[in-house]
Amino acid sequence: MNEQIHSAPERDEVKAVREAGRTSVLVIGGGINGISTFRDLALQGVNVVLVERGDFASGASSASSHMVHGGIRYLENGEFRLVRESVQERNGLLKIAPHYVKPLETTIPIYSTFSGILSAPLRFLTHKSGKPKERGAFLIKAGLMMYDTFSRDGGTVPRHRFHGRKKSLAALPALDPKIKYTATYYDASMHDPERLALDVLQDGRAAHPGAHALNYVEAIGAGDGTVLLRDLESGTEFSLAADVIVNTSGPWTDLTNEALGELTRFMGGTKGSHIVLDNPELLAATAGREIFFEHSDGRIVLIYPLKGHVMVGTTDIDADPREVPLCTEEEIDYFFELVAHVFPSIEVNREQIVYRFSGIRPLPRHEDTAPGFVSRDYRVEVDRTRTVPHISLVGGKWTTFRALGERMSDDILGLLGRTRTVSTAGRAIGGGRGFPLTEADRSAWIAQHLAGAGDRAEKLLTRYGTRAADVWAHIEQGDDSPLAGGDLSTRELEWMVEQELVIRLEDIVLRRTSLAFTGDIDDPTLEELAKALAPLRGWDRTRTEAEIAQTRELLDERHGLTLTAASRG
Repeated sequence: MNEQIHSAPERDEVKAVREAGRTSVLVIGGGINGISTFRDLALQGVNVVLVERGDFASGASSASSHMVHGGIRYLENGEFRLVRESVQERNGLLKIAPHYVKPLETTIPIYSTFSGILSAPLRFLTHKSGKPKERGAFLIKAGLMMYDTFSRDGGTVPRHRFHGRKKSLAALPALDPKIKYTATYYDASMHDPERLALDVLQDGRAAHPGAHALNYVEAIGAGDGTVLLRDLESGTEFSLAADVIVNTSGPWTDLTNEALGELTRFMGGTKGSHIVLDNPELLAATAGREIFFEHSDGRIVLIYPLKGHVMVGTTDIDADPREVPLCTEEEIDYFFELVAHVFPSIEVNREQIVYRFSGIRPLPRHEDTAPGFVSRDYRVEVDRTRTVPHISLVGGKWTTFRALGERMSDDILGLLGRTRTVSTAGRAIGGGRGFPLTEADRSAWIAQHLAGAGDRAEKLLTRYGTRAADVWAHIEQGDDSPLAGGDLSTRELEWMVEQELVIRLEDIVLRRTSLAFTGDIDDPTLEELAKALAPLRGWDRTRTEAEIAQTRELLDERHGLTLTAASRG
């Protein structure tokens, strides 16, 4: 879906990069890890160009489970370093990105006391799944005690607690009455991953005038210390020289290397799918908690209240990065089975699905290792045999993006003969700076910075964090009209185009807002948004109609949204 839709004028930032012809570092791949590396380098004053063939955070980074977590399951893999780093980074993100990352109470329903004790050591040693067996209370208790030891950071999140059947059902009455216990602990939610990635990107762009980020620009070849790039909007092709070339393409890392003339076999990603349900009974049954457990087939799954709906996931299936990942009917049946496993009295059906999505995890090649045991850790591969060093990132996950970006940046600085001048540890991200944490502070902040916004104030603060002050100042400078049923407005849309690098209609529907995720999109709304975007993007009628058609097709094929006039509301 990232092919050129219609010839368009060359963008100013693309032109500036093309005319410069050189940068210190070229980062290929605009998912969260490429963006984090870009930001870190920009903060060091390094000239860096980030290119992404689609929109920023539109690939694997957009298909996450919306969690920032330490990964209790990784303990069984023996990945103690990763768990420690993940918990530390989770605790850090709660502080530096409080506008998007918030504590998430998580409950595990448990059906036995000692199940899995004999099989767990074998799985730990061999990383092979064997016969699936749900973990019992003994193993889960041991894991959570260990997990708590990694969470000692000034009480960022409470320690876990265990309850028997009676207390568990009193708190969550719709749970399967056959449970024996529940274990409850805290991780963190990330309600808008794409916007968090954009915030990190904006920090990088603002940090250094030599930092440029280009979406819808693809790496298609390589020369002697150069990379051939194609702007998918204008069709312009140009070469960019760099002292270091960095591949952060996630699941597509090997394919990007192939385009650059290097054959690698680093990646072996797995597909993970999710559905979003409009089911008030199920939403109420969760009591605001994520329900997280291991199904009878050994897969870790979740039922997660989010944006007034319930997200259910995820699967873990070997996938080919050359194919578009889709949430299949078989996966939907599987999700319904697991809901029935935990909440047997609640009916779910396909009519309640408002959104579905699927992505490929950027996991390392794993041969005969069972998907659930493939390492979620990352490593950095450096090829020094070429004219300039080529770096490939293998692995990585959302929770550790800051630490990963810092590690990548340190390696790159070493190759450039430079040293670190700024740390990102503890550095607030975008709209997390000065974000009000209490209700009283929130009310005071809104009164000071969003006076006159009325009912929109909460929506703006939720969407942008404290950047909402700048957005509202822009809105107040001109005539403003509501769009998308009041979820957006003409002046806010203008802000997104001018400040947030919106190029296509899908960028608005899928990533700058939650319109698709919550099912609040229909044909009239799609057309309304396209017509409002047209003068801002300089589209003629042909381009506008092409945008509507392609976005409609994307929503239908990838996300199960067949738009009709009656879809919205």
